[in-house]
Amino acid sequence: MQSCTVVGAGLAGLIAARTLEEAGVRVTVFEKEEKVGGRMRTDAVQDGVFDHGAQFFTIRSDRFEEIARTWISAGVVEEWTRGFADSSGEQREDGHPRYRGTQGMTAIAEHLVSGLDVRTGAEVSGLYRDEQGWQVFAGDSSTHRSDALVLTPPSSLKLVDESGLSLTPGTRSALENIAYDPCIAVMVIPGGSGAVPEPGGVQIGGDPLFWVADNLQKGISDVPAVTIHAGPEWSREHLHSDDEAISRLLLEEAKDYVGTNIETTAVYRWRYSQPVGIHEERFVYIEGPPPLVFCGDAYGGPKVEGAVLSGLAAAEKLLQRAGV
Repeated sequence: MQSCTVVGAGLAGLIAARTLEEAGVRVTVFEKEEKVGGRMRTDAVQDGVFDHGAQFFTIRSDRFEEIARTWISAGVVEEWTRGFADSSGEQREDGHPRYRGTQGMTAIAEHLVSGLDVRTGAEVSGLYRDEQGWQVFAGDSSTHRSDALVLTPPSSLKLVDESGLSLTPGTRSALENIAYDPCIAVMVIPGGSGAVPEPGGVQIGGDPLFWVADNLQKGISDVPAVTIHAGPEWSREHLHSDDEAISRLLLEEAKDYVGTNIETTAVYRWRYSQPVGIHEERFVYIEGPPPLVFCGDAYGGPKVEGAVLSGLAAAEKLLQRAGV
């Protein structure tokens, strides 16, 4: 295996790409968005800076700790807190460190991109395979060839089907069982300082409010900038509502944290937020030729750690089968 194409520049895709590249494989990553990171998303709205996808991560395994420590050493990650307030405002510390990107969660992905051939704004529209390898149609309809393929987006099965590729019944069943809850995020610049309790996050865990965070307290914004995450059922119900209605309803629910004098809001819809149907293995591997691997945070375990370990395991499987 001399070359590999990775679709998706979230954490799973970037970890897989970096692992393969360090083993001497030539890797190209295609990402449909204009920036890398997937749900590790940091954006600016006026003068405010918001983490509005993944808010933090924890470390549960030795393997992930080794990787996360390199991020900390590089200065792109630091500990945020060891617990958040609950809906009553009471601080709930449990001793488990929560880590954040020092310049927002996207900074972790931007650190991983260094030295990789990552092509943003290039949505993959089709796949074709033969015994010589994969052809990937992306971006301006150009064709890219490689010996192996890694698919990380939650919509990977749809891409495979639209490309007319066949799967075994077992593989199809495994992929069809993967499901995600949506999440609507509202980014708010309040007229005042807001009232999110220290350390800047409230874990409510329900509907309509699931999470509220103050990015100023978090340390990534120079002005008050509050992220509101709606719960999964409310998000599903309002996924196609207009931005104004979504903002009005969630601001009313979150008025104790943001007040009523609001300067600016922006809405983002995460259609694939939290995996709820998780494949028990770290990846789904198809021998080929040519080989294909599906991976991401819905394989073997959710969240940031799950995405990283899935991407790592997928790359190691390809290297093992190639005898690298």
